[in-house]
Amino acid sequence: MLTIKPRAEDVEGQPILRPLPSAKCRSVGPFVFFDHMLETDYGPGTGMDIRQHPHIGLSTLTYLFEGRLLHKDSLGSVQHVSPGEVSWMTSGAAIAHIERTPDDLMAKGSRMHGLQVWLASPKAFESGDGHYSHHLADSLPVSDEMGVRICMIAGNGFCLTSPVPVLSPTLYAELHMQTATTLLIPTEHAERALYVISGEASVDGETVEPRTLVVPESGQEVNLCAEGECHAVLIGGAPLDAPRRMNWNFVASDPALIEQARTRWAAGDWPTVPGEIGRIELP
Repeated sequence: MLTIKPRAEDVEGQPILRPLPSAKCRSVGPFVFFDHMLETDYGPGTGMDIRQHPHIGLSTLTYLFEGRLLHKDSLGSVQHVSPGEVSWMTSGAAIAHIERTPDDLMAKGSRMHGLQVWLASPKAFESGDGHYSHHLADSLPVSDEMGVRICMIAGNGFCLTSPVPVLSPTLYAELHMQTATTLLIPTEHAERALYVISGEASVDGETVEPRTLVVPESGQEVNLCAEGECHAVLIGGAPLDAPRRMNWNFVASDPALIEQARTRWAAGDWPTVPGEIGRIELP
């Protein structure tokens, strides 16, 4: 079993932990990027503000535990995202978006905590049309039995199927486990990984520290045990249909697509978010 300690990063002032990608593991199923947006208290007049930036070849999924975000994109989508809801954006060949603390929370101050992941699009969808959908918390299927609560954020598993329109076999589940409960993590998805957000847990008797990603071997059933109250997420799915290159906000199976995207963004030849002027320039 592979254990990955995430590296600390800062995204436009929001502290995050990033276990994927890493030198040890570039992807888990379609998941090529995993950001844990750490608990952050923003005072009045401050908040998260991720300015306009581009994407290709991926879907972003934002899922909050605390706070609220405003999502806007170049498709014209404008959506407030609250805890337990899914904000799902598929880039296709070119999309731009912003995510920021809404004005009402900006005025009084707020607390932010959540996850954002990127899922590489299958090659057949890398250059397709973009898409955005928002899914309310009560639309996500839940199993709550014997002290183990499973919410299927995206994809399928544990006899649950999310309405989020994933593009390839996917597993993305939120787990809340009471002390001394166990959960068998099956092999219905070829690749899987567990990220412990908080609490005490072990996998096959091996302690998993909070804010750590563990990757079981493919085809290996493992037992997750909550040594104390535990909050975690389980990700996975089918292996990628080809190796992926990542450069800044761009993901592609063909490096030429990334170079084209960099050139277009630098030249201002890109779809824009209505009403937005500020943007993040190429690093």
